[in-house]
Amino acid sequence: MITDPTQSIGNVPASPLGRPVDAAQRQFFRALPKVELHCHLLGAVRRETFADLVRERGAPITEAEIAAFYARGEKPIGVLRVLRALEQHLLLRPDDFRRITYEYLQDAAAESVRHAEFFWNPTATIRDAGLAYGEVQAGILAGLREARADFGISALLIPSIDREAEPARAVEMVEMMLAHRDPRVAGVGIDYRENDRPPELFLEAYALARRHGLKTTAHAGEFGMPWTNVETAVDRLKVDRIDHGYTIIDNPDLARRYAERGIVFTVVPTNSYYLRTLDPERWAIDHPIRAMSALGLKLHPNTDDPTLHNVSPAGAWELMYSHLGYGLDDLRVMMLNGVDGCWADEDQRAQWRSTWPAEFDQRALAAGWLPSDDAL
Repeated sequence: MITDPTQSIGNVPASPLGRPVDAAQRQFFRALPKVELHCHLLGAVRRETFADLVRERGAPITEAEIAAFYARGEKPIGVLRVLRALEQHLLLRPDDFRRITYEYLQDAAAESVRHAEFFWNPTATIRDAGLAYGEVQAGILAGLREARADFGISALLIPSIDREAEPARAVEMVEMMLAHRDPRVAGVGIDYRENDRPPELFLEAYALARRHGLKTTAHAGEFGMPWTNVETAVDRLKVDRIDHGYTIIDNPDLARRYAERGIVFTVVPTNSYYLRTLDPERWAIDHPIRAMSALGLKLHPNTDDPTLHNVSPAGAWELMYSHLGYGLDDLRVMMLNGVDGCWADEDQRAQWRSTWPAEFDQRALAAGWLPSDDAL
């Protein structure tokens, strides 16, 4: 995953909790075994690939616009606008999806992501590119298969409901998944703007997915949307895990209940909503991720839109240490939270649980770290 070395990871402000990270420690964050559970395929497109596709398609997108898409300054262009540009103008062939899948997994594997579960929104692809669901899924799975052969990374695809579309489109998406059932397409998610699109609108689609044995997750409590969206996703949609979920902290009793149930929350330290709305000088102190930990929730850090957020998998983990105040013991727990929350088969997860802690500790010692006493 290529990021701009002249910019801070994710372009986040300095942290009052800040710790320096030397080269050996940075290599530790790259090398620690990890899963990634919250990444959008279109948010992982390399800048050079984006530019290639613009040229190949003759798309009405200028070089200056491309540069702005991949800049994370004080007023960055919204990620959703970039994703819509990809859907409408650039990703027009199944092989385009094979390419971006392969490249995403190549970049992730380079930072010791051993297993990735990533989102793709079929509704806009079908509507804007005029492609059939089955041929795009086949293209993505071809990239997944090639990356497994070349880099040893396992992966699962999560078709994701576009909540800005009508709920009927969500049901149609699940029906298409069932018509093209593949074990590498493990479950459904939901994303795009949560404002005015609460999860209860999509009860039918989630119920259909569950009846057919698909796993489920949902973006909820993002963009400052209320904690009731998290509650609805967990208790009515009956999701297996939550993406973001930050506003759960506004209902501590509910958060503690979900902590007792062991629900994994896939969090994003570079989440742009909080970078925009929190005081930069207190961003790290006041970030809801810290309050979620204090309530006992099972957290797992992720990139979300890595190339657009100027963050890589290693960078997301580094920020948890360098900016948000977590120590090595906390990170080891989060590593295993990812194993618990992922949808790999139980034999594979058992193998990771038994071997990764020792590998984590060995790599920490190699980086010059002793057992940590610098946790939250």
